[in-house]
Amino acid sequence: MTTPEPDAPSDGPAAASSVRGVDDRARTARSGKWADLAAVLSFVVLGFWVTGRLWLEPGSGVRDNRSDQSQFEWMMAHGARVVTQFAYPFHSDQMNVPDGVNLMANTSVLSISLPMTPVTVLLGPRAAFLLFLTAGMIATAAAWYFVLSRVLIGTRGPAWLGAGFCAFAPAMVSHANGHPNIVSQFVVPLIIWRTLRLGEPGRWLRNGVLLAIMIVWQAFLNLEILLMTAIGLGVIVGALALGRPDLRARARPFLAGLAVAAGVAGLLLAYPLYVQFFGPGAYAGLSRLIRGYSSDLASFVAYSRESLAGSPRTAANLAKNPTEENSFFGWALLVLVVALIWWLRRSVVVLALAALGLFFAVLSLGREIRFAGRGTGVPGPWALLENLPILHSVVPTRWALAITPIIGVLLAYGAERARELAHSQPAARRQIRFATATVLTMALLPILPTPLPVVRLDPVPTFVTSGAWRPYVTGGRSVVTLPLPDTNYADPLRWSAETRLDMPLARGYFLGPDTRGNAQEPRIALFGAPPRPTSSFFGTIRRTGAVPPITPQSRVKAVDDLRFWRAGVVILGPHEYEAALRRGMTELTGIQPVFTGGVWVWDVRPLTD
Repeated sequence: MTTPEPDAPSDGPAAASSVRGVDDRARTARSGKWADLAAVLSFVVLGFWVTGRLWLEPGSGVRDNRSDQSQFEWMMAHGARVVTQFAYPFHSDQMNVPDGVNLMANTSVLSISLPMTPVTVLLGPRAAFLLFLTAGMIATAAAWYFVLSRVLIGTRGPAWLGAGFCAFAPAMVSHANGHPNIVSQFVVPLIIWRTLRLGEPGRWLRNGVLLAIMIVWQAFLNLEILLMTAIGLGVIVGALALGRPDLRARARPFLAGLAVAAGVAGLLLAYPLYVQFFGPGAYAGLSRLIRGYSSDLASFVAYSRESLAGSPRTAANLAKNPTEENSFFGWALLVLVVALIWWLRRSVVVLALAALGLFFAVLSLGREIRFAGRGTGVPGPWALLENLPILHSVVPTRWALAITPIIGVLLAYGAERARELAHSQPAARRQIRFATATVLTMALLPILPTPLPVVRLDPVPTFVTSGAWRPYVTGGRSVVTLPLPDTNYADPLRWSAETRLDMPLARGYFLGPDTRGNAQEPRIALFGAPPRPTSSFFGTIRRTGAVPPITPQSRVKAVDDLRFWRAGVVILGPHEYEAALRRGMTELTGIQPVFTGGVWVWDVRPLTD
């Protein structure tokens, strides 16, 4: 009698059991794939729910941050220009003529704008911006779902809950008002995943290189998020090293892989970072005013205006603007988070996450703690740190942004613990599930996102889209728009983006150094170029609608400024104070404008030649 080979087909109960086991595994794999698909589709629905009005109204823009939308459309056009015209990626002379703009010191988003060149070229910069914004949120949720379900948690339901919060929490929806580089955090969970893989024996070189690629990718997306991720991972890895002796055996491959990652990333980023900190247009930190943007202590229990339970009234005086509601979690969610930390307190990771969240919350309070819109006179720890290199370029309220993924991971851990508890106690399974669903609903329903508010944008003038400006800018001349572009009026950047940046602009909306001789903080960052007499003149008209007194001296200064900007033409599009702006430029230059292509045109070449 012969014995069958181990892998030979056989009859009997054992074989039937084996077949059933294979069928069960196949069904589980199929159901898992369907669950993954359902999770990703739910993220797609949420992403388009948040940005839906922008898609449905083609001529619209984000109501609460039109300037940043214009800037990012310009950045998307710059990425396409790098690919199609081999333009220098880290600096551009197509804005702020003649000095240009240091794009490494601004939000150049090259890791997105370069690969999205086909979209920008074929569909235009607005479509590229909108796809960047929407797909960024969806990709962030999908990436967190992958890492939570495959690496950190291991089950799909809790991973879906945590990933959804990480991508669509109030802070993320707040930044969706014109900050696609901040809501696009899909690289962050990938960095976490690759960092945790560094300890694999025998793969330190491969894992180090892969982590370096993730770091470089995020560096060209948003450096603030990269800094927060590095700090968070340092705390978590340190806590694991202290609390999990069994992991210390992996220290050697981990440190070797980390050294490779640091070396490769440092090599690839050395030149771009040199341009950022020392190249033309580099600045030495943000102004004291911007470094005063902090989180109000009362905001942590308040509801964001973009949340189901929130409104402009609930957020009044608790945030500088609708785009920076980084710390609005609501009291119900904060109670749940505290309860989760207590319940899961035996976990080293949970305790480290709790400490990290508290650390970021304290930093976000800024140099002086505020409560309900008023200063308390109590200094915050940030006062000791805000002038340090690197940190002087961080907006303190954004430290609270790092709390969102921490809470997302805690929610996933808590949901997984509740699932295990229900599985281990069949008699109370229904009650446990009901209690879990009730608690989560009470905490999360009030902060469900609402669609972003939009506003109708003025169409780009035909004078711009037709290329009628081209004869005026030959020989290195620029286009001067009225008002000149700045933080509050960035429409000209959108116009330039429609020309693929062929239309060069005087001044602009960007961060650049204060180079004035009387500056209190030399080379500190300004939003835009240092003011000149003529830009201030038209800035006054934009704010008040009144034309300042015009003297022979102001006319001389206007000509000097037009020559400095190498102006070939001045144009004025639709504006609330169009009549005052037109009168101001006409009286300054003595040139009568012509209305053509939807704009008033002053040919100033005779003054600047």
